[in-house]
Amino acid sequence: MQCHRINEILELLAPYWLKNQELSLIEILTLVAKESGLEGKLEELSDEVIIYHLKMDQTEKGEMIPGIAKDCEDDFQTAILKARGLL
Repeated sequence: MQCHRINEILELLAPYWLKNQELSLIEILTLVAKESGLEGKLEELSDEVIIYHLKMDQTEKGEMIPGIAKDCEDDFQTAILKARGLL
């Protein structure tokens, strides 16, 4: 499980870091913390926040949040039937 999380962070971090090549790893993490609204210490930055922020950085403006998109239904009737367990 931890190996999957590490691989996910590294995959997401690579394109973000390439956009800011002049920064060190600590500076990149500080930038992620600042952009995600962390007001505490850098040590309080969780893996989940890093992953979420890096995923959102790779999505287009106005695009649906990845975690919500998988549950979204365009048709209201289909959504109701799925919610009731009929589909």
